[in-house]
Amino acid sequence: MNATVITYALYLLISVAMTIWVARTLHRNGRLFLVRSFGGDEGLADSVNHLLVVGFYLINTGFIALFLKLKVGPETIEGVFEAISGKVGVVLLVLGAMHFFNLYVFHRLNRRYERRHAPPPVEPDDYRALETRQAEQP
Repeated sequence: MNATVITYALYLLISVAMTIWVARTLHRNGRLFLVRSFGGDEGLADSVNHLLVVGFYLINTGFIALFLKLKVGPETIEGVFEAISGKVGVVLLVLGAMHFFNLYVFHRLNRRYERRHAPPPVEPDDYRALETRQAEQP
C-alpha cells in the first residue's frame, strides 16, 4: 500500500468514528431538550431526535466523502500525518458547527415552548390614577 491509500483509510476511519461518537452524544443528550420542547410528548421527541441523527449522519458522511480526495499525495509518513490532521481538523470543525446549529435549534424550540406555557401576566395590586397637568394660563 502506498502513502495515499493509508492516508485515505486513516482519514475515513477517524472521521467516521468521530461522526458516530458526536451523533450518539447528540442523540442521548438532546432527547431531554426535545421532550421538553414538545411538551412532554416522548414519542414525538424520540421520533424527531431519530430524524435529526439520520440527517446528521447523511450530511457529515457526505461531507467526509466529498472531502476525501487529496490534491497532492503524501510522500512520507510525515506527509500522511499532515494530510490526515488537516482533513480531520476540517471534519471536526464541521461537526462542531453542526453541534452548535443543533443547540441553536433546541434553544429555539425551548423558547417557543416556554412562551406557549408561560403563566399569564399578573395584574397589579392597585391602580394609580394618572395625574393630568393643568396647562398654565398666561
